[in-house]
Amino acid sequence: MYQIRNNHFIDDDGRIVLLRGVNLGGSSKVPVSPHGATWNPNSFLDPYGVSFVGRPFPLEEADEHFSRLRSWGFNFLRFLVTWEAIEHAGPGRYDEAYLDYLHAVIKKAGEHDFLLFIDPHQDAWSRFSGGDGAPAWTFDRLGMDFKKFHAAGAAFTHQDCGDPYPVMIWPSNYGRYAAATMFTLFFGGNTFAPHLKVDGVPVQEFLQGHYMGAVRQVVERLKEFPHVLGYDTLNEPSQGFIGCADANQIPLEVVAQGPMPTLYQSMLVASGFPQEVAYRAEKFPWSRRSKVRLNEGGVSIFHPDFGCPWKEHGVWGVDRSGNPQLLKPDYFGVVDGKPVDFDRQFFEPFVRRYTQEIRQVDPKALIFVSPAPAEMHTGAEGFSLGDLPGMVFAPHWYDGVTLSFKKYFSWLGVDTSRHPMKIALGRQNRVDLFTRQIGMQVQRARRDLGSAPVVIGETGIPFDLDGKKAYQTGKFEQQEKAMDDVIQALDRNFVNYTLWNYTADNDNHRGDQWNNEDLSIFSRDQLTGSGSLEDGGRALKAVIRACVRRVPGELVMVYFDYTCGFFQVDYRPDLSIQAPLEIFIPKWIYPLGVRVHTTKGRTEVNLDEEWVRYYADGAVPVCSIVIQKRNPIFREKF
Repeated sequence: MYQIRNNHFIDDDGRIVLLRGVNLGGSSKVPVSPHGATWNPNSFLDPYGVSFVGRPFPLEEADEHFSRLRSWGFNFLRFLVTWEAIEHAGPGRYDEAYLDYLHAVIKKAGEHDFLLFIDPHQDAWSRFSGGDGAPAWTFDRLGMDFKKFHAAGAAFTHQDCGDPYPVMIWPSNYGRYAAATMFTLFFGGNTFAPHLKVDGVPVQEFLQGHYMGAVRQVVERLKEFPHVLGYDTLNEPSQGFIGCADANQIPLEVVAQGPMPTLYQSMLVASGFPQEVAYRAEKFPWSRRSKVRLNEGGVSIFHPDFGCPWKEHGVWGVDRSGNPQLLKPDYFGVVDGKPVDFDRQFFEPFVRRYTQEIRQVDPKALIFVSPAPAEMHTGAEGFSLGDLPGMVFAPHWYDGVTLSFKKYFSWLGVDTSRHPMKIALGRQNRVDLFTRQIGMQVQRARRDLGSAPVVIGETGIPFDLDGKKAYQTGKFEQQEKAMDDVIQALDRNFVNYTLWNYTADNDNHRGDQWNNEDLSIFSRDQLTGSGSLEDGGRALKAVIRACVRRVPGELVMVYFDYTCGFFQVDYRPDLSIQAPLEIFIPKWIYPLGVRVHTTKGRTEVNLDEEWVRYYADGAVPVCSIVIQKRNPIFREKF
């Protein structure tokens, strides 16, 4: 549908296309039945008999939600599916009812003129290790009993912890034994566990083969739809233990929170050896640490006749007195005498194989490459995929302070991807810092993927700021400012994006129904029954914005002031392109119409269809278009 050139999507007229959208949806991580919300302690009871039919919403509600999103100005979706939703009943046993539902709801999205890409979503590997994504049988086939993970300290789950589930503690599961081991085997089983086989198949092939087989089932169902642009590789993949130079280190320490076992200690507690480990209540490195005893009961997560694969491969062992000992502290950091490079040696081959598997079914599919988040990435080289056509770079970016503390500090910006972290003081400096951070992703796209467009696949804010104060007052000013800071930084970089997220069953008490998160721009609890465009929305003053849709040339500047509706775009026109610049102007912001000021050229305005079109004059090297609200006092004059 679109060409790719100079890190942008290009339409048939040669114009840059900018896509604005949302992730759909937050609760797609958990099953509909049995009720899979993470706060439900019984949501693990039937892991093989679950159903995701109705995620992100029941089919009969599709028109309501798609119409609402279109009315808010979105034209793009990152549509979540999970491996568990497709293949929960066992290896090779696909849920045909879910795939039928998926076909029907994606068809509906096309009827509402959405473009989209499919995101095979995961966090911390699986629901059963504190996140979402992979089916329970991926643990079972390796002899792990997920029901013992929490007690042993191999994962920290909402289901077992109960309420209150600490804010943003779930990412620490990436460094715990259950998720870290699975990711290590998924990406590096051939290298680090060469003797481990499942059903006679090397463990890496078993896991990757079934994952890609499940995604191929989705591609088979959706390949007929031209509005499905392509497929994400794997949401926020983790290196696991790969690249950890010393097993006495705390894996992914920057995202760790609560008990923080070292890599070696995580192996010991999983096998039933209690350990005294570091502990901190908040994930930031400057937080005060203490000590805590982990797995005091000596619980082993392994079924009879199974054991730790890292013990079996000689990473650690037990002496004659029964005491454990670390034998190969650099096992995951050095291979054949050379430091491990996760991106080049493990992630890049995975992406190449994934691309081949998807395009065997749908040759036209774009591949959206989702790298490891910066906070969880220890490699320095990056990958090199510029030779592959049809690639899109789809990293994620969040304001880490607002996300982690659920408070908006207008005067503070922190770059959590740098070590030591970089701090900016003052709101303008804060937005400038965010702009530079996102700009680094654009630079990385050029470095690692050549001409690939950039889609920021996830970004957004928590809405339950300040102890959910806005839900009592109905005032979302803090959320509006926080959201505007984020979108300003996106606009300055001229990138496509999908906000995290729109959750159809969000409520003020349980948020997005997953791990105490509440980032949905919509909530049933904000519905008033008024039938107005904003009904059910949160912080829409910052979310619904005038924006550029198509640009016949090179963008120079984009700016929108949500407090007054002032919008400006500057660009260098490409005079070989006859089609106009197109701007989306929401009637909700400009109910009385707009005043348009431009450099030389011709302008067309259609408020009913919510667009402004501008045709440049050939004599103008840089065109400027300014849009303002029409003042009711001077309505007749203009």
